[in-house]
Amino acid sequence: MVPCHGASLVLAVILMGCATPSATDPRSIAKRRVERAAAYSALPREQQELVDHGQIRVGMTEDAVFIAWGAAAQVLRSGDASGEAVTWLYESTTSDTYLTWNFREVTRKDGSTYLDRFLDRDINVRSYVSAELVFRGGRLASYRTLAKPSGSTVVAPQPLTR
Repeated sequence: MVPCHGASLVLAVILMGCATPSATDPRSIAKRRVERAAAYSALPREQQELVDHGQIRVGMTEDAVFIAWGAAAQVLRSGDASGEAVTWLYESTTSDTYLTWNFREVTRKDGSTYLDRFLDRDINVRSYVSAELVFRGGRLASYRTLAKPSGSTVVAPQPLTR
């Protein structure tokens, strides 16, 4: 495990805060609206308002959903007796924290050394499917959002001291 010192933790938090805007951020929606201007113009006013706020509804076209939510992480195609379907899967992230007690050699001012205990922190970021949208005939037939799995904190036992 790599130790996570205060400065590197602050840097990680800053970098995560500077990540690209979320898919439903107004700037992202505006960019996609320009990218698919013809499809946006063809939407009824009610759907344009929903899309502008990053919202979707059953019956919307794939273009309308793309403008509202952005590109899916995965696109699956399937079929059955009722016809073909296209499923869009969206992903989000959660994290787990692992805390471990370790010993490190520390140098005193006089040059002598001793072992001191330190608590190391390791953060594991993992993705999960956060939404599943099903299209039939190019229109949104159904959708569901999935709960974010809870992150966990795992604490290793404290080492024995002599």
